[in-house]
Amino acid sequence: MASKKHHIVIVGAGSGGIMVAANAFRKRKDLDIAIIDPAEYHYYQPAWTLVGGGLYDYEKTRRPMEKYIPKHAKWIKDKVTELDPDNNQVKLASGDTVSYDYLVMSPGLENRPDLVEGLAETMGKNGVCSVYVDPINARETLEKFKSGNGLFTFPDTPLKCPGAPQKVAYLTSDRLNRLGLLNNGAKVIYAFPGGICFGVEPFKSRLYEINKERGLVLKHAYSLVKIDGPNKKAYYKQTKEANNDGGPITMNDPNNEIKETETEDGLKVIDFDVCHLAPPQRAFKWVQESKLAHQDGPDKGWMKVDQFSMQNPDYPNVFGVGDTVAVPTARTGAAIRKQAPVVVDNILALIDGKSITDHKYNGYSSCPLVTGHNRMLLAEFGYGGERMSDPLLSKFVDTSKEKYSMWLLKKYGLPFIYWNKMLKGKMMD
Repeated sequence: MASKKHHIVIVGAGSGGIMVAANAFRKRKDLDIAIIDPAEYHYYQPAWTLVGGGLYDYEKTRRPMEKYIPKHAKWIKDKVTELDPDNNQVKLASGDTVSYDYLVMSPGLENRPDLVEGLAETMGKNGVCSVYVDPINARETLEKFKSGNGLFTFPDTPLKCPGAPQKVAYLTSDRLNRLGLLNNGAKVIYAFPGGICFGVEPFKSRLYEINKERGLVLKHAYSLVKIDGPNKKAYYKQTKEANNDGGPITMNDPNNEIKETETEDGLKVIDFDVCHLAPPQRAFKWVQESKLAHQDGPDKGWMKVDQFSMQNPDYPNVFGVGDTVAVPTARTGAAIRKQAPVVVDNILALIDGKSITDHKYNGYSSCPLVTGHNRMLLAEFGYGGERMSDPLLSKFVDTSKEKYSMWLLKKYGLPFIYWNKMLKGKMMD
């Protein structure tokens, strides 16, 4: 066992951890920063939906971690097992402890297929797949789908990139349409826990139009609770009586082609030939059990932060970014891009003996909604579901409409910006 001490300790070398470190070093080169993460590779996960759709090479999403850890940072290749904020310490799997003056939490989250009955046993087989878990398997599974019911779904839990299941459904429907199979032997069903398929206008209206144009069957207020892989059945509880606009629970199925049965305890059952889903997701156990996490309420187990400063209200020398924090906006890399410089500026102010700054995170997030093999619309929004458009981009293109130029941005522009700008602490303020 050994004890180490660093001025700033960052837990996690995903998007959030590296962006915080890189941005901090750009502003102050003499900082003592350690990053704790055991991973050998860094992944550009936003492209995994494209991998699942057969439109992107998985190997291009993976690069050696050592290339992106800032050169002035100390990389501790170990796993965290316990947080001790009362003593400003992080405990590691090796038995070592790392002490800090300031802590930045950005460990991400973990997929928990075991939280849906039967899912862990059937993931990756029986036609059940997920780009969140194995994008290559998802691509291979979806490419074989040519007839029957294609079910795209997820349970009623927090998700990172919550638009991904919808995007995979669009990509699959686009492929089937180009093959002449969509609604001609093959049906695409999008069953989801919410009352609406997207919460921000004008994107919501356009997505409903796309679903209607293609004949994608929508099942509002369907929360997945069980998967029977061998018998290809999905079981749902209904979360609401109707969608938030007062419309029907099922849309775009005028001839009642999607047959359902109901169990004795009221669960809805949908048969599928292929099923793509997002598994339940949770903060890591050592986050849930720490004093940094909410202990009750709807955010139980997720890290507690002020939604504007990203500072933990109980431990002012602790901040959080990314998927593990509980803030009322979507968990995306775009959100992290805006959270990270707020954290950096606030820590630097505290180091200088000042109060935290007026630099506030406004809830900005974005969802590049790929609707086909060569088109996309870009939904940008903040707290309260308010639309937020990039002022420069919106001068040239209406991001609420499907555009080929937006597709080029998704496939080529955003990965370039991520690897060459964002992970170097640039293009973040």
